[in-house]
Amino acid sequence: MTGGRPRPAAAPDAAAAKAAWDHIEVSRHPDRPYALDLIERCLSDFTELHGDRQGGDDAAIVIGLARLGDRPVGVVANQKGRTLEERGRRNFGMAHPEGYRKAQRLFRLAGRLRLPVISFIDIPGAYPGVAAEERGQAWAIAQTIEAQLTLPTPYVAVVIGEGGSGGALATLLADAVLVLEHAFLTVASPETAAAILFRDAGRKQHAAAALCLEAENLVRWGIADEVVPEPPGGAHTDWDATAELLRPRLEAHLTRLVAAGADAAARRERYRRIDGLADAATRSAQA
Repeated sequence: MTGGRPRPAAAPDAAAAKAAWDHIEVSRHPDRPYALDLIERCLSDFTELHGDRQGGDDAAIVIGLARLGDRPVGVVANQKGRTLEERGRRNFGMAHPEGYRKAQRLFRLAGRLRLPVISFIDIPGAYPGVAAEERGQAWAIAQTIEAQLTLPTPYVAVVIGEGGSGGALATLLADAVLVLEHAFLTVASPETAAAILFRDAGRKQHAAAALCLEAENLVRWGIADEVVPEPPGGAHTDWDATAELLRPRLEAHLTRLVAAGADAAARRERYRRIDGLADAATRSAQA
């Protein structure tokens, strides 16, 4: 301790920092397929539903009904937007409380119709603006987490790009979690983490390395079940090939879960165990 303040964390070396940042740049590539691009290629008969039934329709969250093969499913997804106009309309994928209430609507509908759910996650984080907080952002996220953990049907989530903080957690807590090879989950963006760890937001590359954002770590820590490979160079190089790699893994996990039967209690226990699994993995890596 110096003057009552913690010392800055030690920085990873330059090579590790560059490799970690390369991973982030692929996950954020502007030509990377977004949720609707993969829904179009992995699912069929997608019908989008609008509104949270309380007066709002946040375009950053997409919900609807579709088919995976012959199986009807409910769908919830983050959508960033491709053009500048669409990105503005979708708030760059950062959801407001109305978006999370819309996701809750899908979970409730899927429960009533006994439909499995598939979630596509690609969000830098929930919108942190004052207006969103005034309308109950944290409460909306908490209610969405509850809706996931009590969903009485099988549930598969796939991280397709970046998954930031509670914004991603709101549609992540599934029975099976897949992550594309160059996607990541993080409690804070590398830029934010750099300001915290190194007191310098410009050291985002080193923060990315310190956060250990590689997809395989999510499997090692018990957060994800499988890393889905991407085409050489990343998903942005070939959307169709990315979908061809992802679709059979979604089908396999959903088929397994349907055969086993949904168990919301087991889903809740899965996430209670993660903290201990992550601690054990960290101790093992440090040994």
